[in-house]
Amino acid sequence: MSANPDNARDTSSRFGTFALVFGVSFAVLYVVCDMAALPMFTYHPGTDRIDPGFAPARRDEGPAMYWYGWIASSTLGASILGLLAVLLPENIGRKIPLALAWIAPVVLLPILIYSLKFYWRW
Repeated sequence: MSANPDNARDTSSRFGTFALVFGVSFAVLYVVCDMAALPMFTYHPGTDRIDPGFAPARRDEGPAMYWYGWIASSTLGASILGLLAVLLPENIGRKIPLALAWIAPVVLLPILIYSLKFYWRW
């Protein structure tokens, strides 16, 4: 029995839409989560503790790590947006320019570097 080429093409098109929207929205959401201090959770490596949301470092316990929480928040948000984009009619999904996959991260990189200026002290 041969595979239905229309079904394979539809699946490929939907995956492409998901991947494009996921990639662009992940980059945007990561910068937003970083700048607005919105991690899903905070990891404290000194005590091996995880707190929900943003939790400042505690005295004598070492630094608090937000990066894992930003990745989790961005992944969840980008996955939801990607799945919503797959539900759009196919003709709308095709109108999303592929160039956004590289334009968004390139434009957001200077903003991300600026947000980390605290770590670049001399």
